[in-house]
Amino acid sequence: MGSESSAQYIHMVQHLIEECIVFNMSKEECMEALSKHANIKPVITSTVWKELEKENKGFFEAYAKRRAERGGALETSSSTETSQRINNILLDSSNKKDGNE
Repeated sequence: MGSESSAQYIHMVQHLIEECIVFNMSKEECMEALSKHANIKPVITSTVWKELEKENKGFFEAYAKRRAERGGALETSSSTETSQRINNILLDSSNKKDGNE
């Protein structure tokens, strides 16, 4: 995997993590969802999540606090909905990579 494709892959994982955050998922829930629906190894999701935490410490502290106060997931989605959403993101990513923006 070349450096450009590696960067694109990491950016895609980051975007998928952002979608997990929209669904108010924990890191573990996100790792499981991306592994199941996007075939992304949990160690990759975990590594990218940790880097995002380093870069956005205040956001993640507030996010963790908000999740704890509200008892975890606010919005639940079915496995099918999650899979469809992730597939749409992957398709968008593929179209951009192919120059079909």
